Amino acid sequence: MTTDAQGRLWIAHWGGSCVSCHDPDSGTELGRITLPTRHITNCVFGGADLRSLFITSARWELSAEQLAAEPLAGGLFEARLGEPGLNPGRFGVAP
Repeated sequence: MTTDAQGRLWIAHWGGSCVSCHDPDSGTELGRITLPTRHITNCVFGGADLRSLFITSARWELSAEQLAAEPLAGGLFEARLGEPGLNPGRFGVAP
């Protein structure tokens, strides 16, 4: 999970082929990025303007048939967004 500059929560869905965006107060889903592979592992904002959402995925526990159907499994994806995210801080260090 990660948070954008407006406080919205972005959640990577293992087995769900997506990253969803949620309102921080109500939990309402505000948007969804669908990806071409099922196991989405993480997401983080980056790039010079923090408008790139980098999304990782996994190949773990996929059968040969599933891997053939999902050739991008285990790949890194980038989604460009209209609003920026927050600069990720290092553990134990204030951003």
